[in-house]
Amino acid sequence: MAYSEDARPTPFKRYCKTLSLQADAALLATYRQRHAPGAAWPEIAQGMREVGILDMEIYLYGNQAFMIMDTVPDFDHDQAMQVLATKPRQAEWEALMATYQQTSDSATAAEKWRPLERIYKLGA
Repeated sequence: MAYSEDARPTPFKRYCKTLSLQADAALLATYRQRHAPGAAWPEIAQGMREVGILDMEIYLYGNQAFMIMDTVPDFDHDQAMQVLATKPRQAEWEALMATYQQTSDSATAAEKWRPLERIYKLGA
């Protein structure tokens, strides 16, 4: 679910998603390492920028991952995810990340990361 935001110099959409990871301390540690600053493959970040993702953050609580994704205002989520899937090394990255996630190897990024519904916003 997308929400228009005005907190940035230009308007953007924000998506919040969640994903369950394997409840294994070693796998969680490696997942963290794969997402440490500079550890993600440059092609992955480049592909995200090319489809209109402005910024992304991932948070962990136990084995639950929470993503905040800010995009350009006219971002079409489903279309962008389809295009992103064709970007260099994206399928390879998704297959590698699937080893840490409670999902099937054939699931798409959109099937893994489930949208969250915003139910409260301070000042709204």
